[in-house]
Amino acid sequence: MSGNWTEQHIPDQHGRVAIVTGANTGLGFETARMLAERGAAVVLAVRDVEKGKQAAARITGDVTVQALDLASLDSIRSAAADLRAAHPRIDLLINNAGVMYTPRQTTADGFELQFGTNHLGHFALTGLLLDRLLPVPGSRVVTVSSTGHRIRAAIHFDDLQWERSYSRVAAYGQAKLANLMFTYELQRRLAPHGTTVAVAAHPGVSNTELARNTPAALRAPITWLAPLLTQKAEMGALPTLRAATDPAVTGGQYYGPGNRGRSAATRSWSPPAPTPTTRPPSSACGPSPRSSPA
Repeated sequence: MSGNWTEQHIPDQHGRVAIVTGANTGLGFETARMLAERGAAVVLAVRDVEKGKQAAARITGDVTVQALDLASLDSIRSAAADLRAAHPRIDLLINNAGVMYTPRQTTADGFELQFGTNHLGHFALTGLLLDRLLPVPGSRVVTVSSTGHRIRAAIHFDDLQWERSYSRVAAYGQAKLANLMFTYELQRRLAPHGTTVAVAAHPGVSNTELARNTPAALRAPITWLAPLLTQKAEMGALPTLRAATDPAVTGGQYYGPGNRGRSAATRSWSPPAPTPTTRPPSSACGPSPRSSPA
């Protein structure tokens, strides 16, 4: 399922600083582990610090833990301040953390939870760390999307918060579509700098904890079928690792298991107008990615 690109293709990462969100379990853990084993200094940016420390203890290499709750802008600002103080340069920002199929809830700041966590939280974090990435040749922002972005592929601007009628599956698809649209627009703005690129990845169908909020009626059959139909997390992490480390990667691409390709929904490639997807108010989510240095 991973094609010809394997863990053995990851280049030496000594001297590089990588921040991986949601790195205490699943795809994020495997991504962090493989980067650290190749020599990168890796920050596990996690909501539960104790679980982050337990994960760090299982990784060989230079690993630290940073508290980060992507459902709280206060937490994002605090984490970004800590990361900026600790790291004058950042080579890799891997926007991996996410929630999936949650019952309708809101973030600490009132955003629908899946959109607020998966998209807006990472948007804010990226904006707050961008000036640590821009001076570094070869730096990358990798955002993990999903084939689920095709589900009713649209951003529902008339009801962005899903206040009228909530579908946990469609809300997840909206958030993952926003991840892709953000990546493409960020790459457009980064291109003139010639140093940092924005890339997206999806893990395929991987057996992780992300689906723990699957509706109850589906949980039992999915649990039974998962070992037969899914790949292990270490395989699912390979597209993200390829997007982060393969020297042949170019900005604005979308990597999946075994290949690179425009397997994204057509709508994700449509040049977006300024919207809450590509340019939410800076007062709400932190600074927008700039089109020129400040």
